Amino acid sequence: MNAAPALRLRGGDVAPSLVLPLLAAAALPAMSFSTWLTLTVAGVAMGMMLFLMASGLTLIFGLMDVLNFAHGAFITLGAYVAVSVLAALAGWSVAESWWLNLAALLVALGAAIVASGTLGFVFERVIIRRVYGAHLRQILVTVGGLIVAEQLIVALWGPNPLPLPKPASFRGSIILGGAAIEKYRIIAVALGLAVYLALHFVLNRTRIGLLVRAGVENREMVEALGYRIHRLFIGVFVAGTALAGMGGVMWGVYQELVTRAIGADMTILVFIILIIGGLGSVGGCFVGALLVGLLTNYVAFLAPKLALGSNIMLMAAILLWRPRGLFPVAKE
Repeated sequence: MNAAPALRLRGGDVAPSLVLPLLAAAALPAMSFSTWLTLTVAGVAMGMMLFLMASGLTLIFGLMDVLNFAHGAFITLGAYVAVSVLAALAGWSVAESWWLNLAALLVALGAAIVASGTLGFVFERVIIRRVYGAHLRQILVTVGGLIVAEQLIVALWGPNPLPLPKPASFRGSIILGGAAIEKYRIIAVALGLAVYLALHFVLNRTRIGLLVRAGVENREMVEALGYRIHRLFIGVFVAGTALAGMGGVMWGVYQELVTRAIGADMTILVFIILIIGGLGSVGGCFVGALLVGLLTNYVAFLAPKLALGSNIMLMAAILLWRPRGLFPVAKE
C-alpha cells in the first residue's frame, strides 16, 4: 500500500487539517505576539463554546438525518435555566471560594442539561417522530416548534434581558506571555475539549457508538439483529439538545446577559460551522467551530467593519475548495 492511500485511511486528505494552524500563523505577522496570543486564546474559547452548541445539531443531523431548526430554542432554554439556578445559588457565586464558584457553575450546567434534554425528549416524541425522512416537513415543523418554545420561555422568564454574571473566581484575567487571558475562557476551553474527547470516544470506541453508526448505515439490518435502534436515536436526539443547553449556559455566562434571541442569533453560526466542517462530522464540527472563533477575533481586531461578514466569506471559500466541507462523513 502506498503512502497516499494510507493517509486517506487514517482520516482523509492532509490539507484540511492544516487550515487551522495556517489561519493562526497568518494572523501573527499583523500584530504583536501578546496581542496575537490574547486573540488566539479568545478565539479558541469562543470556538469551544460554539462547538458545544453546534455538536448537538451535528449529532442530530449527521446520525439521524433530521434538520432541526428549533435547535436555538434549546440553547435559549439552557441560558435561562442558568439564570434561575445561579440566582438561587448567589451565595456560592459571589463567595471567595473557587470550589463554590465551580460548584455553582456545574449545578447550572447540570440543570440546563436536564431541562434541555427533557424538552428534547418531548420534542422528539411529539413532533420529530412524525417527520423522519421528510426534510421539508422537518423544516416547517421545527421552525414552528422554535416559535412556540421561544414564546413559552418569554412566558416563564419575561421579555426583558436578564443578567447572568460570572462567578467571582472566574472574573478577571491572568498574565501569560505578556498577554491577558480571561479566566473564564480557560474554563470554556477545558470544558469544550472534554466534551469533544467524550463524544469521539463514545462514537468510535464504544458498543453504543458502533450500534448508532451501524443504524445510520442500515437500520433494518441492525433491527433484524434484535436491537431497538429507535431507542438509540431518541438518546442521540436528547444528547444533542442537552449539549445545546450546555452551550447556552456557557455563552450566556460569557456574555453576562441573556435575551430571548440568544438561541436564534447563535443558530446562524451553528449552521455555518456545520457546513464548514462537513455535515454530520463531529471532528469537522470541532475544527469548524475553532476556525469561526479564531477568524471572528482576528478580523474584529484587524478590520472591525468586516467582522460581521467574515464567517460567511470563510464558508464560501471553504465550499469553493471542498463543496462537502472540510471533513465530510464518508458515504459508500
